[in-house]
Amino acid sequence: MWVELAGRLIQGAGAALIAPSALTLLMMLFGHDPKELTKAMALYGAAAPAGGTAGVFLGGVITEYLSWPWVFHINIPIALIALFANRALMPAAPTQRGSIDITGALTVTAGLAAAVYAIVRAPEAGWSSAHTWLVLAGAAALLAGFVAIQAHRREPLMRLSIFRTPNLAAANLTQLLLGGAWIPMWFFLNLYLQQVLGYSAFPSGAALLPMTILIMIGMIVLAPRTINRFGPKTTTLTGLILLTTGMAWLAFIRPDGSFATDVLPASLIAALGMSLAFIPTLGTAISSARPEEGGLASGIVNTSYQIGSALGLAAMTAIATANGAAQLGNLPALTSGFSAAFVGAAAIALVGALLAAGTLRSHTSAPADEITASRG
Repeated sequence: MWVELAGRLIQGAGAALIAPSALTLLMMLFGHDPKELTKAMALYGAAAPAGGTAGVFLGGVITEYLSWPWVFHINIPIALIALFANRALMPAAPTQRGSIDITGALTVTAGLAAAVYAIVRAPEAGWSSAHTWLVLAGAAALLAGFVAIQAHRREPLMRLSIFRTPNLAAANLTQLLLGGAWIPMWFFLNLYLQQVLGYSAFPSGAALLPMTILIMIGMIVLAPRTINRFGPKTTTLTGLILLTTGMAWLAFIRPDGSFATDVLPASLIAALGMSLAFIPTLGTAISSARPEEGGLASGIVNTSYQIGSALGLAAMTAIATANGAAQLGNLPALTSGFSAAFVGAAAIALVGALLAAGTLRSHTSAPADEITASRG
């Protein structure tokens, strides 16, 4: 167990370095041409669902025809290929020296980890237990300490005043809620396919391909055109409403349901909504910051999505467990638990739509393709 936790910790640290760097580099390489940057950002956005589904699909193949430990082993050659390809293909970029706010990084990481841990353990320990509330209090104290450190440090990990930039805080909050809705839906949809409909690892992975293909098409083709035509705010709201609709439809899953009627239509609506909401909020978050703070803005928006994903999954797991999802083999109870999780995810997406409607500002002074180019 501790080996797995240590491995996941190292993986997370690597992802925390890679994602903001990749976004910043794209902006540096293509920022001079808004149309080219739009294409680059759309492809970047589509790479995540493509890689995620490839992992789920290939994980199913490996589990079905080899053995489950190979889902860990296969990552080693893939990482080595990426490492050597990076050295050969990655263009040089200017660097800037500065101090590293290690105290701030450790404080915020520990605070967020404690919050997720408390929510995940709450169904077992009890929401009214002293353990749950002590851990949540510790998380709040650590996060408050992080804010205090950032407010007084000369070179903080995150300049707090950046959130006064118009649209940046709103776009990041929308990204947080988007992750909090989407990742639980993906997770519990997989469980429904396997534990209720009886799909094995390979068919359940294949069942997610239509949704992923639509997300990629939506991000690469549909989202940029919709943003150019209607603007990022309208596109975001449309996406979040569609996402809410798809998840609400999934809440009607049945113990004796089928993929064609209970999963496919609703999942495609949700996938279309995700593709329309993800790109414009990402672009708005990045374009709202000053050019010299592009790296910081990239890091914040990636963190917002990841925090939302972790907290959303933890909360929906608690809801599903409380509504019967822990009763393996009891199909009605499992379905009831998964349905409750879909309702919760739909509620998160709806809150995201309402907040985006009230807080995101429409851009009237810049062409839509420039807005999109900043990250969408």
